[in-house]
Amino acid sequence: MSKAVFISQIEAKPGQVYYPLSIQTLPQPTPKGCELLVKMTAASLNHRDVFLRQHLYPGVTFDVPMGSDGVGVVVGSGPAVSNPERWQGRRVILNPGMGWNDSPDGPEDPIGVRLMGGTKFYNKGTLQEYLTIDESKVVEAPEHLSDAEAAALPLTGLTGWRALVVKAGERNSGKGAAVLLTGIGGGVALMALRFAVTRGADVYVTSSSQEKIQKAVDLGAKGGVNYKEEGWEKKLLTMLPAGKKTFDAIIDGAGGDAIEKAVKLLKAGGVLSVYGMTMSPKMPFLMQAVLKNIDVRGSTLGSHKEFKDMVEFVKANKIHPVISRVLQTELSDLAGLDELFQDMKEGRQFGKLVIEFGKSSGSRL
Repeated sequence: MSKAVFISQIEAKPGQVYYPLSIQTLPQPTPKGCELLVKMTAASLNHRDVFLRQHLYPGVTFDVPMGSDGVGVVVGSGPAVSNPERWQGRRVILNPGMGWNDSPDGPEDPIGVRLMGGTKFYNKGTLQEYLTIDESKVVEAPEHLSDAEAAALPLTGLTGWRALVVKAGERNSGKGAAVLLTGIGGGVALMALRFAVTRGADVYVTSSSQEKIQKAVDLGAKGGVNYKEEGWEKKLLTMLPAGKKTFDAIIDGAGGDAIEKAVKLLKAGGVLSVYGMTMSPKMPFLMQAVLKNIDVRGSTLGSHKEFKDMVEFVKANKIHPVISRVLQTELSDLAGLDELFQDMKEGRQFGKLVIEFGKSSGSRL
């Protein structure tokens, strides 16, 4: 049998509701075709999990386990798996999305990319003890990562990788580039920070919390400013190293007035890579951005090829995702899990929130 965490339906309007968590016991799934059977050991939360409980995310369902990010050990394989011995006992990270294989432009599936956890679009979630998944959608977990760190990597790691490396590009996010990361503290921004520092960029951050700015500096950022302060853009430009007058790239998850700010902060032809719009679903495109040749690029998640590239980069450079808190307990500890959700809901975290509910007994490569 396999325990799994779901949300339970109650009557209330979207945005006003907060669906309670529930635990269900399901039959242990049997892998078919090219599927692997994975015994999950850890999973991490994302903002979408809170949005699902508030009915503010597309495709909300009460019939699919929650959770997009996770790690586990392969304990079985379907009859069409090409080399089952290769996988047996291996610790693997699950790609949270399906429908996007290797196109640099976007998902090949006309429906678009579909994410694990809590929606009708993909019938799997990582907050369960066992799940089956196609062998093409997993990668071996880097040996240097703990289970909690491996579980923290997939969604934010892939989103940050595409926004920084793929969309901003080598010239604007590699060695010697000046990169601004907005809203530091969230999982995507922190993974982008890890990647950019490792690639040799000079990284700066914004936050409303001086504590979070200092933590980012401790992780390798050159400095940061409080975006609630008057004239923070001018202050930020004075922090740039000698010879640099503007930023090469801005990696932004807020939207809102991001283009207006980018006109003041970016070089001519600089890149504004937007992976979210938490401030507003609309973002005015100003004529100043046209005249300055600002390149605004939307970015969301990434392909499986990019997922593998990201994990390989993490492995090669021994990068550790930033963890805010790890809850080590049984999957059925809904009270403890609710506390993690509350941290996410109130924005108290700096890094990922993880639940460990098993131990890896397989090899760590």
